[in-house]
Amino acid sequence: MKFASSTAALLASLLSGVSATIYYAGVAESGGEFGVWSPDATPGTGLPGTFGKEYQFIAESGIDVMVDTHKVNLFRVAFLLERMAPLATGLGSKFDETHFGHYKDAIDYITVKKGAYAILDPHNYMRYNNPSSQPFSGSVIGNSSDPTAATTAQFGAFWGELAKRFASNEKVIFGLMNEPHDMPSSLMLANNQAAITAIRAAGAKQLIIAPGNSWAGGHSFAQGGSEASSNWLNKLVDPLNNTAIDIHEYLDQDFSGGHTACTQDPATNLKDVTAWLKANQLKAFITEFGGSNTTACHDMLNQLLDYMAANEEWIGWTAWAAGPFWGDASPCCTDQAHLGSLEPGSKAVGGAPSLYDTVWVPTIAKKVPAKLQWSGPASVKGGRLSTKA
Repeated sequence: MKFASSTAALLASLLSGVSATIYYAGVAESGGEFGVWSPDATPGTGLPGTFGKEYQFIAESGIDVMVDTHKVNLFRVAFLLERMAPLATGLGSKFDETHFGHYKDAIDYITVKKGAYAILDPHNYMRYNNPSSQPFSGSVIGNSSDPTAATTAQFGAFWGELAKRFASNEKVIFGLMNEPHDMPSSLMLANNQAAITAIRAAGAKQLIIAPGNSWAGGHSFAQGGSEASSNWLNKLVDPLNNTAIDIHEYLDQDFSGGHTACTQDPATNLKDVTAWLKANQLKAFITEFGGSNTTACHDMLNQLLDYMAANEEWIGWTAWAAGPFWGDASPCCTDQAHLGSLEPGSKAVGGAPSLYDTVWVPTIAKKVPAKLQWSGPASVKGGRLSTKA
């Protein structure tokens, strides 16, 4: 019965989405958030850290393979707020210029050298001041009952400064925050709105992607009663109407991306958020999804990517995750088995083929559209499609 339901949902989406287009497709680059973990949540662990030793944003060789061989045009590049805006000066417009320089080098390599698009990704779960046991440590931004928390205004000031520095780079996309969770949705909305307002006030016109609450989950987007993201994100105001919704969707039993088995039907679980996007005339990206190297996961990854391609509400995606420092460890979907990552050239434990070899190449890479947007600013309306030379 579940197979029949899944097939029916997918066929319905294919019939209704004849004008659908994926404009942006690629991979998340995880590594800029590395080097701060502490088993006892000791504040300040790994900060600021040594670039190239404890953390690194990209490997240029990996970007080369993804663009030149697999023709992807989108990378989501993680960083930590506490490194960009150090604790000594607090969240806001004062940056660690050395750290920013390293980040800008990575973004420029992707956007200027390779001609692709880059999502700026503060990988902080809408928290600031203690990333040592992410995703739960640190104070929720804007929590007025926590005297150590950064304010909503500070979050806006941070985004205003970052946007000003990238305003002239039309290939940059502003991803406001990775996976807000366990906070009032009214505060999630206020923080998102403060960032959007500040970005536009800085003169930056590029595409913004805004997350919902509850880990940005697509399956849970309309769940949670009055706290459901569906009750809040349609209240965002962008004077340029160039904001899309940022969704994450894993395929395992609890949607965490922690398990090997893929059991959650994507067409069924994305049905409500897709209907909400249509009703509110909004677009969305799935910036995190993944699966292991099982037959069921290959099938469901294909179903997920086909679903997005068939529904015009979805305009882009990045798979989780590549990155230069994963080694034989895995970013998702393996029950902690060391099967490597989506980084080109990576290996599983013992030198065996990695998730790049067993999931990216045979499954995800084959769903990268032959034509994507390669010129002009990213937009909710997309742009001119072309093949990558």
